Amino acid sequence: MLEATNSPSETTVPANAALAAEAKIARIAVTIFPILVVVAGVLGFLLPDLFKPLGVTVPYLLGVIMFCMGLTLTPPDFASVARRPWAVALGIVAHYVIMPGAGWLIAVLLQLPPELAVGLILVGCAPSGTASNVMAFLAKGDVALSVAVASVSTLIAPLVTPALTLLLAGSFLHIDADAMVLDIVKTVLLPVIAGLLARLFLSKMVAKVLPALPWASAVVISLIVAIVVAGSASKIVAAGGIVFLAVVLHNGFGLGLGYLAGKLGRLDDKARRALAFEVGMQNSGLAATLATAHFSALAALPSAVFSLWHNISGAIVAAWLARRPLKG
Repeated sequence: MLEATNSPSETTVPANAALAAEAKIARIAVTIFPILVVVAGVLGFLLPDLFKPLGVTVPYLLGVIMFCMGLTLTPPDFASVARRPWAVALGIVAHYVIMPGAGWLIAVLLQLPPELAVGLILVGCAPSGTASNVMAFLAKGDVALSVAVASVSTLIAPLVTPALTLLLAGSFLHIDADAMVLDIVKTVLLPVIAGLLARLFLSKMVAKVLPALPWASAVVISLIVAIVVAGSASKIVAAGGIVFLAVVLHNGFGLGLGYLAGKLGRLDDKARRALAFEVGMQNSGLAATLATAHFSALAALPSAVFSLWHNISGAIVAAWLARRPLKG
């Protein structure tokens, strides 16, 4: 995640040289990230016997990603929630209404098999993606708002994600919501809190590794994708086309309706751009982890495809928005 140490009126300008360097590295990482994910997916498909045994490590790998996210958080990030409660609340509600609802609707309209339907809905019920802040930065959006929405959506995920999954996907497969809550606490909440505490008490040490965090997250997420693809390699040829269509539609709804939600909420253009990414980009690593643990490798396939596609579409949309003047 990109730090939001600057003021809301200067959310697209790095506040100091260190942040400028971090932003540059983050921009490069986001550019190369889709390539890493594609390569990882291909390797997982071609060498399933190599990656499939690593399935037991996926929760720990996700914990690493969330710990890295915690390292990027600072008290001012949470203070921005108190300063702008309406904008943050709107982003949270839009995220947890639009994406779960869109996932359910697409699954029904495309008549997806139960495992794929649950996998798509689970992606929609996940918190914001870890790269959404960088996309907001590249799009000249409100980075402070982006960080606040991503942070809050992650912290409330242990309660919201299982509840929404049970509500929307319970008709497709049995959902053990209680076990899911525990898994999210262990793989998301605790690592984020540990990272935040490390940032508070080991600030000098953490400052040295901050520029490398986007790369660390990119590599670990790519490894998760390889493992997930390897687990369902035998079924990808048959299911890949419909899953890709579902994911493209899902992500497109999120990006477009996220921006529209900001417009309907009378937010400025910077905030609308931020909400587009906070709604449309999901923590697909968490969705893949939960799908693998609670359902099957096939149910995790939408998460793997989403991990690839939302970074490609996000980079494209961010580049397009960056070239458009901010509206008053």
